Parts: sequence; structure tokens; C-alpha cells
Amino acid sequence: MLSILDRYFLRELAQTVAAVAIVLLVIMAGSAFARVLQQVANGSFPASVMFQVLGLNMLDGLSNLLPLAGFLGVFWALGRMYRESEMHVLASSGMGPMGLLRPVGILALTLALLSGIVSMWLGPWAARTSDALVANANRSVIAAGLDAGRFTQLPGKGGIIFVDTLSRDGSVLGNTLMVTERPGKENGPPVLKVVTGRSGQLYQDTSGDGRYLSLHDGWQYEIPLGADNWRKMSYSRNDAALSSVQNDDSDEDPAHTLDTIALSRVTSADARAEFAWRITVPLMAVVLMMMSLPMSKQSPREPRYGRMMLAVAAFFLYFNLLALCRGQIIKGHWHNAGPLWLVSLLILGGAAWMFRNQYVARAPRKAKA
Repeated sequence: MLSILDRYFLRELAQTVAAVAIVLLVIMAGSAFARVLQQVANGSFPASVMFQVLGLNMLDGLSNLLPLAGFLGVFWALGRMYRESEMHVLASSGMGPMGLLRPVGILALTLALLSGIVSMWLGPWAARTSDALVANANRSVIAAGLDAGRFTQLPGKGGIIFVDTLSRDGSVLGNTLMVTERPGKENGPPVLKVVTGRSGQLYQDTSGDGRYLSLHDGWQYEIPLGADNWRKMSYSRNDAALSSVQNDDSDEDPAHTLDTIALSRVTSADARAEFAWRITVPLMAVVLMMMSLPMSKQSPREPRYGRMMLAVAAFFLYFNLLALCRGQIIKGHWHNAGPLWLVSLLILGGAAWMFRNQYVARAPRKAKA
């Protein structure tokens, strides 16, 4: 049974953690939206699935956001209580370390559970769903932005296309007009290529890296701009390459999309590093919450943001140590999550020792004779 004081701390801490999580989520949404928008502009995937991909990417990023939100939220809430002398009044009323450790521990275990669910299940599911969504969208003419009776610019500035009719699934086109421009040969004038067809069909190559439009029974015109040597030819089938499906994710990790159970059976270095990171995320949430307890203690006249910079620096130091250990696993120097857990447990022990010392009664000074 929780006491009135426990419920008070849980309410104050949870509200602050939720507020910090919302702010961090907005910041993450801005950076993720810029990245997704750049991918759409480069032709990686059509704009029709942009917001679905954005939402899935944000869901995948919650595994790192939740521990940070818990750390900053608890730090900010307890810091406010210290500055307003609430903690000093409670301590003078007999509240010991368990009065603060119990509600923080409950909140830490809740965040650890949520972070574990995201890192081990929701995050990989979101990554797989995003990849499948992009792959399916790149196979569909409708998802590429094409609409019957309207001129549409091809992704990647590949030209314009017009169709009068379009099947429901976007696989069959009616009368089609496509206009593209390419550089001339030997420093000649640019050449405008105009292709018409009575019907068409979109397909991808076996690797999935290119999209092609197959037109049937039409004409092709090659018009050098500023010259009169036009070329005209008829054809029964003409395959035109649309813009390539580009992938701007230089840090793409195939192991990240694997299910956790399947990932545990893969013996590659990347898979071991990914599995080690996933099982470390819940512990990271607990460690950060424990770090916030001794770091949040402030005097009433202490500057509001003085310790905040120290807390952010401590977080980045801890996070970079974990990233360094993960990099060693990727390089094959280490083979399991032992170093990540060792670093986390050492920092957890140091934070617990600092927190304990804050409540140890100081020995009285001897009066000078």
C-alpha cells in the first residue's frame, strides 16, 4: 500500500516525466520529419506514405527517448522540490531515503518495462513495417503520386507523366504521355524525349532498386532543343526507366529489423551488438533514474540550470560509453552484452553510493578548547 507521500511523489514525478517526454518527442519529430522529407525529395519513397514512415520512425526511436525523458523528468522535478525547500522540510520531518527511493523505483521499473517492450518488440516491428510500406509503395504507380487526368512530376526530377485512365491498383495505365529531358551528346543541346503509348504497366527489377514503365503501341520523339534534327519512331513496346529508388539511410542496419527471438539466433557481429543493445535498454532506464537522485540535490539559492548542464553531460558520457562498448561488439572484439551491463552496473553502484551518502548523518565536530 502506497502512502500519501508516495502518491504525491509519483504524481509529481510522472507529470514532469510526461511533459519532458512530450517535448523530446516534438524535437525528435522535427528532425525525423526533415530526414523523411529529404528522402521523399530524393525519390526514396513517394510522398503518400511520408507520414506513415514518420510515425513508425518515431515509434522506433522511443527506446532511447524514454530513458532520457525519465532521467531529465525526475531530475527536474526533484530539483524544483529542493530549490523550494520541500525536500528539506520532508527530511526534517523524518523522511529517510526509502521515502524517496520507493516512488522513484516504481517509476523506474515502469519506464524500464516500457523501454524493454519498445526496444525488443515495437521498435523492430516498426522498422520492418516501415521497410515493407516503402517497398509496397514503390511498386505502385498510385503511391508514386500518379493520378488519372493530371500531369504528375516523376520522383527525383525524372520528368512529367500523364495518363487518362488508371486501374484501381495502379498496375495498368491507359493512354500515356511521358516527357523527359536528358543532356545532349558531345556538348550538344539538351534533348527532349516525348513518349506516347496506348497502354502501360509499372514494374521493378529483381533487386528492387529501379522502377520501369513499360509502354505499348506508341510513338517516341527525340527533340534536340534549338535544333531541327528531330527523330520519330513507332514501337510495339518501349520500357522507360523512372527515377531510381534511392536509399539515403547510410546507417541502415539489417539486424535492427529482425525479431528479438530470431536475432538471438544470429551469430554475426552486427546481430550480437543489436541484441546486446536491446537487452541493455531497460537497465539503462533504471540506471539513469538512479543517477538523477544524487544529481538533483540543490540548495535553495542555487542557479536553476546549473546542474542541468552537468546532468546532460553525465547522460552523454554514459550513453557514449555504451555506444563504445557496442562498437567493440560490432568489430568482433567482444561477443556479448557483458561490457554494457558491467558499465551500467558500475554507474548504478556509484549513483547508489552517492545517494546513500546524502542521508548519512555527519559526525559532530569537536569543540576547540
